[in-house]
Amino acid sequence: MQIADLRASAYCIPTDRPEADGTLGWTSTTIVVVEARDQGGHTGRGFTYGARAAAGVIDERLRDVVVGADVERVQSVWDAMVGCVRNVGRQGIAASAISAVDIALWDLRARAHEIPLYRLIGERRDRVPVYGSGGFTTYDESELVDQMTGWVDAGIPRVKMKIGLDDGRRPSEDLRRVAAVRRAIGPDAELFVDANGGYSARQAIDVARGLDESAVSYFEEPVSSDELSALAFVRNHVPMAVAAGEYGYDPWYFRSMLAAEAVDILQADATRCLGITGFLEAASIAHAFGVPLSGHTAPSLHAQVGCAVPAIEHVEYFHDHVRIEAMLFDGVPELVAGELQPDPGRPGLGLELKRADAERWRVAA
Repeated sequence: MQIADLRASAYCIPTDRPEADGTLGWTSTTIVVVEARDQGGHTGRGFTYGARAAAGVIDERLRDVVVGADVERVQSVWDAMVGCVRNVGRQGIAASAISAVDIALWDLRARAHEIPLYRLIGERRDRVPVYGSGGFTTYDESELVDQMTGWVDAGIPRVKMKIGLDDGRRPSEDLRRVAAVRRAIGPDAELFVDANGGYSARQAIDVARGLDESAVSYFEEPVSSDELSALAFVRNHVPMAVAAGEYGYDPWYFRSMLAAEAVDILQADATRCLGITGFLEAASIAHAFGVPLSGHTAPSLHAQVGCAVPAIEHVEYFHDHVRIEAMLFDGVPELVAGELQPDPGRPGLGLELKRADAERWRVAA
C-alpha cells in the first residue's frame, strides 16, 4: 500500500493566561498537524509544536519523498526525509517537520493494521506515569499553588514548576516560591523544578542547596543544555537528579549528552527529535547507557510511545499541551491515578481531529 497524499496545517492557540519560564515568555502556542493518507483510505495524523514554518518545509521538501512510498517502510522514508533536508539544516524547524510527518506515518501504519500504535511498535506496558507540569514564572503565588495542589489532588504524585526568574537574577524569590509549593502539596508528593538554563553553573549549585531544603528531587536544565561540561559539573555537585534533553533534534545529540555524563534523566520529545523513529533511537541510546528516559510534553503522543520503549521514567503532563490536545483532538488518553493509559480499542494514536473546532485557530503556513 502506497502513501497517496500528505497535508500539513498550522494552528495558533492563545494561552489561557500569559506564560513564561526563567528565560522566555509567550502568549500562544503553534501546533502543526500533518495528515497522511494511503491508497486504501486510511488517514494517519502527526503533529509538532513550534513554528508554522514547519508546514512549509513539509510542503516544499518532504512531500516529494513521502508520497508514493510504501506505508510499511516508515524507517526508509525517515532516512529519505533526513537526507533531503541536508542543505537547509536538519536541526530545528526541519527536524520538527520530519517529526510530524514520521508520527503521521507511524499512525497511518498502525491504523492500516487496525491496532494501537504502542502494540504495533511492541507493547511493554499498557500505561505510563506522568508528572504535572506548568508553574510558570508569570503566575503569582496563589495561582502557582492552586495549579500544583490541583494536580496532586487529581492523583498525580509528582509536579514541576518553573524557576530562574528574570534569567536567574532572583534566586531568593525562586526559593521562596518553591518552599510555598512544598508546604502546599505536603511531604509525600515529589517536587520537580525547571530553570530552563537560567543559571550559571555555580549559581545553580548554590540554588540547589536551598532546593534540597524543600526536598526537590529533580532539577531540569539548571544551566543551558548546550553547555554539556557545565551541565555535568552541576550534576556532580547537587544532591538531586539533573535532567535535560528536550532540545535534542536527533539521536546524535542524545549520544553526546550521555557520553558527557551530563544528566541523570534524559528527556526526549518525539515532536522534535525526528518523530517516533527518532524517539525510539533515543530510548535505545538511553537504555544502553543505563539512564532513565522521560517524555517531554505532548502527553497524548508520549503515552503511546512510552508504552513501547525499553524503559520510561515518566511523561510530562504539560499544562499547555494537555489543554490544546483536548481542544483539537478526540481520543486523548485519560488520566487515571497519575498515569495515562492509551485506549486499546482505538487504532494508531487514537486521535481524531476536531475539524470544526480546529478551523477557528488555523493560520497560514
